[in-house]
Amino acid sequence: MSDGERSSAVRGWLRGIGVFAGPLPEFVPEQAPDDPVRLFLSWLSDAVADGLRDPHAMTLSTVDEAGDPDARVVILKSVDASGWQFGGHGFSPKGHQLAVHPRAALTFYWPEHGRQVRLRGPVTPGSAQDNAEDFLARSATARAEALLGRQSQYLADTAERDQALEKALGLVGKEPSLVDSAWTLYTLAPVVAEFWQAAASRVHTRLRYERTANGWGRFRLWS
Repeated sequence: MSDGERSSAVRGWLRGIGVFAGPLPEFVPEQAPDDPVRLFLSWLSDAVADGLRDPHAMTLSTVDEAGDPDARVVILKSVDASGWQFGGHGFSPKGHQLAVHPRAALTFYWPEHGRQVRLRGPVTPGSAQDNAEDFLARSATARAEALLGRQSQYLADTAERDQALEKALGLVGKEPSLVDSAWTLYTLAPVVAEFWQAAASRVHTRLRYERTANGWGRFRLWS
């Protein structure tokens, strides 16, 4: 099979994968609340109630020092009027990137519901107390890994990693209140929040919230 034939076969295979099979929820933007937090929590609650896997997982997108985009999936820690919160190590790639460019985007996708939420805005680090509380709420293994401070570094020897992790776990066991000072609870305060409801017809419904001096403006978008 030539490269062209292989490419054509892959393209046909991908086009044959079904999407938005439904049944999908109804979304009437005119009935949406005045602020995106309430609508987001409603959609998240629907996902939890229907047993969708990892409904609080989200894609965090940042840019590095050169302006190149980067993305990874993280877990939502909380959401309120101040914004959407997630944790991360200050020495990790995302920590370095947010220190240089403190803006980011978040994307939630619940495929069974055909729903997507996109948020963009500035990111601020939490207070020392907030950071410590978030760190101590993590599992012992997660805290031990963070204390190693080597996230995303090259790993040449898994035995070295396992020994270091075992040592860190022992430290966590001896000092359960130990906090990594580089651990950070970040808050993204969106200036734009978009809610996207899929339709099998491909005439999708999109509602965009834009932050203004007087609150939130709401706008329908072409699908």
